[in-house]
Amino acid sequence: MFPMLTLLSMFYYICLRRRSRSGTRSEALGSRRAVELGQRSALPITVEIEQYGKEVLDFSSHYGSENSMSYTMWNLAGVPNVYPSSGDFTQTAVFRTYGSWWEQCTSTASPFRRTPPNFHSLDYLELAFEEPVYPTAVEVLETYHPGAVVRILACSLNPFSQNPPADVRWEVLWAGKPNKALTPQARQFSPSIRQISFASNLLRLEVNNTLLDYYTELDAVILRGVRERPILALYKIPVIDISDLSDSEEEISDAGGLCCRSGGENRHNLGNGYFERLPYELIQLIVSHLPVPDLCRLAQSCKLFHKHCCDPLQYIQLSLQPYWAQLTDASLSHLQSRCTLLQRLNMSWTGNRGAVTAAGFCSFMKACGLSLVCLELSCCHFLTEACLEVIAQTCQCLQELNLASCDRLQPQTFNLIAKLPNLRRLVLYRTKVEQSAILSILTFCPELRHLNLGSCVMIEDYDVVASMLSARCRSLRSLDLWRCRNLSERGLAELVSGCRLLEELDLGWCSTLQSSSGCFQHLARSLPRLRKLFLTANRTVCDSDLEELAANCSALEHLDILGEIILFNFF
Repeated sequence: MFPMLTLLSMFYYICLRRRSRSGTRSEALGSRRAVELGQRSALPITVEIEQYGKEVLDFSSHYGSENSMSYTMWNLAGVPNVYPSSGDFTQTAVFRTYGSWWEQCTSTASPFRRTPPNFHSLDYLELAFEEPVYPTAVEVLETYHPGAVVRILACSLNPFSQNPPADVRWEVLWAGKPNKALTPQARQFSPSIRQISFASNLLRLEVNNTLLDYYTELDAVILRGVRERPILALYKIPVIDISDLSDSEEEISDAGGLCCRSGGENRHNLGNGYFERLPYELIQLIVSHLPVPDLCRLAQSCKLFHKHCCDPLQYIQLSLQPYWAQLTDASLSHLQSRCTLLQRLNMSWTGNRGAVTAAGFCSFMKACGLSLVCLELSCCHFLTEACLEVIAQTCQCLQELNLASCDRLQPQTFNLIAKLPNLRRLVLYRTKVEQSAILSILTFCPELRHLNLGSCVMIEDYDVVASMLSARCRSLRSLDLWRCRNLSERGLAELVSGCRLLEELDLGWCSTLQSSSGCFQHLARSLPRLRKLFLTANRTVCDSDLEELAANCSALEHLDILGEIILFNFF
């Protein structure tokens, strides 16, 4: 019995020792954790900041009026007005168009070759926030028909700073294809974004509405980020740099960069392989499929490709809009020698915030504008009166000019457009053009086929403009008078009597027109070729107006009577 007690005592003693050791060990570990926590608490704590947009700085279009807040981009600043509710609300930001049929109109410019397949953007807006942060998330509150956002970018420039950086950079946080959400209801769109190496309080959203059944409506944007630079943001995301286009002969080796040397069975040593055996025209056709940055890079590989990639025939059409974030004066300077045969140029959205100067643009136009027939310059805020003067003097063959949303051009500047007598398509949407300037343009540009004066709020009397159109521009095919303030039944009657070839007519939100005067019935009888008609938000349209349209306008494809109060008795 005693030996058994002794054995149990020893076992109990061993257990106590082990417990004691483990307790000491756990206390030590606990003490170590306490030290680590103490050290960690001494470090700055990274706190994620949540911000709503402070100010909308720039945008390409909006549905609303320049003199109100309904459906304008300015509604995107501040906290949500509508979300999480869904539906059509005037307190949201709405772009001018939706669907694919706007692009199918005869007034739309032909697409440019070499547009990169991953560039889907058709509209944009830029939104500033209070404090620069390293973005961790961007949330877009979409309240109606979501799915239009295709790119989100961040800028290194602080728009509220008095000392802007010398090098303004844009980085893509997220990019995707246009899509149509399964439901038109509200959603919070928060894609997974890339980390960038600089703090930002300026975001840019680019959209594509072509897949949507109705206008997309945005309520607010939330920027989440941290003040401290994340470790993973120490690298720079590579981007296509169109600024480096120099390719002097000294930089190209005589042997060629794409040497395809023949094997033992073929003893002919071809410096550039079998490319030298191909016809010149075939190589030209091959390289014509390359986007502009790739074309410029290939020019640096060898003399053979340098000759082909710098051939002016490769630059008859040139769209620089997809590269708006990288285009500079230096880029235009390098392109000058290649663009001597340039006929169609798209510089829309480019050059803002000093990337392209008026002097750089003028130099390029003087060298490359002699053969231009089409010039797209929408949202180019670097443009000045000197730029328009160079265009008027140099581009005497110009037939198409787009200055949409160039809202910083002064009113007197537009008089210079009258010096372009061959104009056939002129877009002045959201500009400060005045009545005297537009009358001068109509007097000296009688060949106009397409004219856009949408949201031109500084034109005082649209009846006078309509009368001049009727007298001088009888070949007019399309006319956009979206939100013109003072067109009366008399002006519309003169317009449709003189411009009987009209195929597109936008009278959306022209509230001064009254159906009781018979103006819409007269319109239907006078314009048998009409394919597109907007009578948006005209509350006076009645059944008899639609009966006349159905009876006389058999070619009609697009009819917008949104906001009308009508009894459809004739169906």
